[in-house]
Amino acid sequence: MTGTRIAALGHYQPARVLTNRDLEKLVDTDDAWITSRVGIRTRHVAGPDEPVDELAAHAAGKALATAGLTADDIDLVLVATSTAIDRSPNTAARVAARLGMTSPATMDLNVVCAGFTHALATADHAVRAGGSRRALVIGADKMTDVTDWTDRTTCVLVGDGAGAAIVEAVDDEEPGEAPGIGPVLWGSVPEMGHAVRIEGTPPRFAQEGQSVYRWATQQLPALARQACERSGVAPEELAGVVLHQANLRIIEPLAAKIGAVNAIVARDVVDSGNTSAASIPLALAKLVERGELPSGAPVLLFGFGGNLSYAGQVVRVP
Repeated sequence: MTGTRIAALGHYQPARVLTNRDLEKLVDTDDAWITSRVGIRTRHVAGPDEPVDELAAHAAGKALATAGLTADDIDLVLVATSTAIDRSPNTAARVAARLGMTSPATMDLNVVCAGFTHALATADHAVRAGGSRRALVIGADKMTDVTDWTDRTTCVLVGDGAGAAIVEAVDDEEPGEAPGIGPVLWGSVPEMGHAVRIEGTPPRFAQEGQSVYRWATQQLPALARQACERSGVAPEELAGVVLHQANLRIIEPLAAKIGAVNAIVARDVVDSGNTSAASIPLALAKLVERGELPSGAPVLLFGFGGNLSYAGQVVRVP
């Protein structure tokens, strides 16, 4: 069997930074309340002339440069996003055009906050099956486009950004070559689909925060451990844990309950807020760029959120 690995990562965030102090001028809130409830201090906000596909293309370009590849080395582009304004051309096609690709397959996946880990699994499956030679997987969202800035329960949470990964084949039987992307554990809780929503005209983000918090803290630890089991990696062997960056009060207890006692836990939510599908690749790329995770180390990725969907897998650091 042909395995897969992540060859390189890239990330991008808009230049404008919105602090909790800035939000105090917009809604009835304060820095202490936001920090104590969700752990967020700052978030990046894209301007009206920065669409989702532009954020995605910046992250993708960085991943390609890191891998030493060109746009023509990619034959599949998958973009996880739930905030694209237009239906067609899809975001993946627009990213391909921005990068000057010639004939890739292009698809968007809308699984909201679990979008990147779903897209990563889809790329893994496509490469293993021979449908793709090298795939570009992007999580990108412009959550500020779907935010009600008069609602203090949601506007304090969101940020914009993108993260990208290049997925390529490895030969399991070659010495020194081992699969870098483990089997996915994915699913959903359809009866709780209403708990995280982007609905209406214009679309607006809303959620039932307490329901999501209870589900995440009570149900996710066992699911995350199952993802580790599928990869044959014990939680204590993990070098890193990168969960969807929704809320620091969810992330820190979850990592402890999983049993990842030796792992670096991504806490990018503090600086970036909730960037939905971008949050996992954004946080992972930053950890790798800073040298906090060594090459080849096992890292658990686990996304959860809208629908209510979840997906997780253990990957090896490129």
